[in-house]
Amino acid sequence: MEPKRKYVGASVIKKDAKALLSGKPLYTDDIAPKDCLVVKLLRSPHAHALIEEIDLSRALKVEGIETILTYKDCSQKRFTMAGQTYPEPSPYDRLLLDQRVRFVGDAVAIVAGETEEAVDKALRLIKVTYQVLEPVLDFHTAKDNPILVHPEDNWKSLCPVGADNKRNLCASAEDGNGDVDAILANCAHVIDRTYHVKANQQAMMETFRTFTTMDAYGRLNVTSSTQVPFHVRRIVAHALDIPKSKVRVIKPRIGGGFGAKQTVVTEIYPALVTWKTGKPAKLIYTRYESQIASSPRHEMEVHVRLGADENGIFQAIDLYTLSNTGAFGEHGPTTVGLSGHKSIPIYSTPKAYRFCYDVVYTNTMSAGAYRGYGATQGVFALESAVNELARELQMDPTVLREKNMVHEGDFMPAYYGETANSCALDRCMARAKEMMHWDEKYPCRDMGNGKVRSVGVAMCMQGSSISNLDVGSITLKLNDDGFYTMMIGASDMGTGCDTTLAQIAADVLGCDLENIVSHGVDTDVSPYDSGSYASSTAYLTGMAAVKASNSMVRLITEKGAEYLEKEPEEVDFDGEQVFAKDGSASISLKDIGNRAMANNGKALEVTESHSSPVSPPPFMVGMAEIEMDKETCDFELVNYVAVVDCGTPINPAIARVQTEGGLGQGIGMAMFEDVTRSEKGQVYENSFMQYKLPTRVDVGNIQVEFESSYEPTGPFGVKSIGEVVINTPSPAIAAAVAAATGVQIRELPITAEKIFRAKHEM
Repeated sequence: MEPKRKYVGASVIKKDAKALLSGKPLYTDDIAPKDCLVVKLLRSPHAHALIEEIDLSRALKVEGIETILTYKDCSQKRFTMAGQTYPEPSPYDRLLLDQRVRFVGDAVAIVAGETEEAVDKALRLIKVTYQVLEPVLDFHTAKDNPILVHPEDNWKSLCPVGADNKRNLCASAEDGNGDVDAILANCAHVIDRTYHVKANQQAMMETFRTFTTMDAYGRLNVTSSTQVPFHVRRIVAHALDIPKSKVRVIKPRIGGGFGAKQTVVTEIYPALVTWKTGKPAKLIYTRYESQIASSPRHEMEVHVRLGADENGIFQAIDLYTLSNTGAFGEHGPTTVGLSGHKSIPIYSTPKAYRFCYDVVYTNTMSAGAYRGYGATQGVFALESAVNELARELQMDPTVLREKNMVHEGDFMPAYYGETANSCALDRCMARAKEMMHWDEKYPCRDMGNGKVRSVGVAMCMQGSSISNLDVGSITLKLNDDGFYTMMIGASDMGTGCDTTLAQIAADVLGCDLENIVSHGVDTDVSPYDSGSYASSTAYLTGMAAVKASNSMVRLITEKGAEYLEKEPEEVDFDGEQVFAKDGSASISLKDIGNRAMANNGKALEVTESHSSPVSPPPFMVGMAEIEMDKETCDFELVNYVAVVDCGTPINPAIARVQTEGGLGQGIGMAMFEDVTRSEKGQVYENSFMQYKLPTRVDVGNIQVEFESSYEPTGPFGVKSIGEVVINTPSPAIAAAVAAATGVQIRELPITAEKIFRAKHEM
């Protein structure tokens, strides 16, 4: 049966849209038992210290306090909170609670009680004596610093990522092709610059939250707002040092994740309380806690050397990234790789490239995964360097990119040796120039009244899952009356995969979308999926949906042939009935479903998984138009134009919303969001009063279009879209600022104060 393509490519409404709009209780805290113990954490006021004594005597006397747990009550088996496939590249450097605290906000004790008031009172009555140690706060000085963030002997790294805790190294590596230094020495033009991206917060609406219960079988049930349910099961078992068979994880609706919930931020604490007491427990992070003790983007400093000949043809690219993983190594070894491997390959002309990096421990809040996952930092650096080269060459930056950009069919040595089998980057650039009216607006126009308007451009790419590693899975079941149940192992976190995966299945099965019931993740019954991260769901789990649907069609055809007393090759299935090809007989899908409920020796259920040896990149071009006050250097974003190649969009409406949301985050990162610390390591931006997020009026007029390519390894030609959309605003806005002022800002966020100072220092 050939797919009809009724739903793939259609902007159908999300399956849960009405429930969300009507405020139905769907989220973690909505469905938590009313008798949950309230769990809160006592946090360290010091960036680096050893706990000498914890006096719990007064706190334990507070009425309603169930238990207070310290490092003395926890397993001494180290683990990582990174939601990654085992063996995790991130080092095993955590204890559930540790005698050594490593950043301001690190967990010191777990307090559980019947009411929030009792817990808050107990937290105030705990007395801790610390031996305060000197911290390592500057990531420039962390490598080989005599002060060690992780001096412990039971620290270990499971994978060869260049980690060495005795050197404060979470990861270190070098990769390249060709003689970069020799080629750069002979280039007509060389841009040698350093760019700095700070530790942005994902700032999802729903903070980190988990509740835990014990079931009738003595198993720990963990319900959590997470992107990685199957990894949570493994991590909780490791942290508590209990068998994985004793842990079940359920994912309800997620109120946003953006990578933050690829780290097990809250799950282990109520899990320990429930395991120790047998009682339900719940931990809900406040926004303050989410700002000071979570899993923000890795701060990175990227040194770029870009060489070109007199015509602007790139000859060599040299990148060195210094990444600050903070107190723990979650995602440290993996995010950094994307800063080079998903920025350099946008260009196909260089004869050589080199990419080196160090990821260092410091006594600051641990970093984690955030949409873009390291590519964002690398793209800001390299695309800014390309824009600086264009100014040096006095060349239109779109023309410079057209001379050097990767095209369909090009081999990409810096992208793990893959080939761009689907690439519409050239068409994205042409379409973006039309939408922005680039040739009329570039580089800058005087608007009168002391205002100017200028434009900037950037390109980017990402990936579609982690090749040769990630797994996507779908279980399909035919039920009575002929409707389907689809069990998904991936986490829908607002991305709409419960809907888009059903769209794929509906087209292969030839049924109405309403005939497929989608189920969220329960690790006891869902098929294994490595999780919703690395832009993997549409591409990887989507192909699993195709495979499962094809297998279901085969089962239905075989069962229908059996009921018609025919051979399978003598019948066909059109989505509604199995019929004899000679027209002699037929049986409806409804009747097959009902008849299979009795006297049936073969279940009409199938599970299929999919992994991919490649990770086809989506591509994107972004253009920014700003208006700036020449005297004050204050500026606002007027227009942002984005054209995306994500292969074939499954649901254009959802893809458009994904793009607009990612652009909003990228614009916030470029212009508003800042992270600063005191001399003692305390984060100042601990609420949304200090951590400035853009509102709808701050992001200008956003226009999004798609230039489709066809990815042969994806379902219906699909590639990813989740992460690529955040990467272009920072370099594009920086370029527009430079076009208006002649000043290149190389540290985010780009503010009027930075522009004014730089302009007057010229």
